[in-house]
Amino acid sequence: MHPYKHFPERAFWNRAVSNRHVSTLSELFDGMGPLARAQIATAGSCFAQHIGRALRKRNLGYLDLEPAPSFLTPDEANRLGYELYTCRYGNIYTVRQLLQLFQEAHGTRQPLDGIWTTKGRHFDALRPGLQPDGFETEDEVRVLRDAHLAAVREMFARADIFVFTLGLTEAWESLEDGTVYPSAPGVIAGDYDPKRYGFVNFRYPEVYRDFETFLHLLRQCKPGVRVLLTVSPVPLAATASGDHVLVATTQSKATLRAVAGDLAAEHDDVFYFPSYEVITGQPTRHGFYAPDLRNVVQAGVDTVMQHFFAPEPEIAPPAPSAPAPPDVAAGYEYCEEALLGKLS
Repeated sequence: MHPYKHFPERAFWNRAVSNRHVSTLSELFDGMGPLARAQIATAGSCFAQHIGRALRKRNLGYLDLEPAPSFLTPDEANRLGYELYTCRYGNIYTVRQLLQLFQEAHGTRQPLDGIWTTKGRHFDALRPGLQPDGFETEDEVRVLRDAHLAAVREMFARADIFVFTLGLTEAWESLEDGTVYPSAPGVIAGDYDPKRYGFVNFRYPEVYRDFETFLHLLRQCKPGVRVLLTVSPVPLAATASGDHVLVATTQSKATLRAVAGDLAAEHDDVFYFPSYEVITGQPTRHGFYAPDLRNVVQAGVDTVMQHFFAPEPEIAPPAPSAPAPPDVAAGYEYCEEALLGKLS
């Protein structure tokens, strides 16, 4: 007699994983309760955009609180940051960035350096890529940010399920007040000044503590909310840590995966969905990445969504579309961090 005698097959590698492709695995995700009648919001790093698209295609209660103007084509809308997430905040790579957004939306913090100016054009420093050529005046930036923050407040008040994809531990922050930015100053807008901005690589305790603080605030705003955490499988485009980018990526993703797992284990209303494992795990034979070994191909995204909806088979799949070639990256992704790979 031994303690493993009555464990299910999914507890054993040779039965649950060996000689199988990840698309044939089962019980990777137990679900988080019914999705069909829930109002669902999404945020996070680039890969989270795929979850929002999948929810839209299945006609679930996906919240879109900053819809695109009708005169924009879908591609134009995406490139201006519409229809990527519930609100037009762009990518939220770190938990500190998420926490600060909540605080700003509810009036408990105000960034001291929230507008960057480049060549006479003005940019929202907290979502600099959403208006590629910037604005003529700082007042335009402020008016649009106020409208955006109102939408963010509404999102946190309405969402029954909040899906957040953790992407990075590395970030750049203001040395004056600790405001964390989605991209380093000077990459999209602004100018880098080492006396004003500093690099930060958040460690496990900081990431965990930041999310605990955010979760406490979110529950006050919307009692009964459920939170679903995922970890982006997309590697870092570049690192400022001093390590090789492969080592830095592993450090970052390991930290985020540990935080997500521990939060889900600690809280009954927090769940973990293993999109990271589906894309990066051994059963994929590394087949879910494009030739650059960074972008995820459509087959990988489809497999992630297959496992996401597996606990609720009654949710109708989207209408089939023409299959993408196996080595083609999955659709358009708005991603400020990817610009780091193009720097010289």
